[in-house]
Amino acid sequence: MTTAVQKFIVLNKIGLHARPAAKFVKFASSLKQNEVWIENITRQTTRVNAKSIIMVLSTSIQQNDEIQITIEGPNSMVAMQEFADMFKARFGEEE
Repeated sequence: MTTAVQKFIVLNKIGLHARPAAKFVKFASSLKQNEVWIENITRQTTRVNAKSIIMVLSTSIQQNDEIQITIEGPNSMVAMQEFADMFKARFGEEE
């Protein structure tokens, strides 16, 4: 089993609020054969299931917080690149 781990800085002004969190969770949930975890390094939250909107929102991710995503399972590196693209594009939101 492959595992991909990467840290990101959240650039969205309002952080990972409901709309971008929903996009994040939708993609994580589409990875049926993978386990996907997220944790807020800045706020020292525990690692939570990234396929749950409630769990993702519970990490209180704000602008400039450092987060870590862990993906376990097939094609984890490809999936991580998709997450990287989403964060870079600020989940389609304005600056």
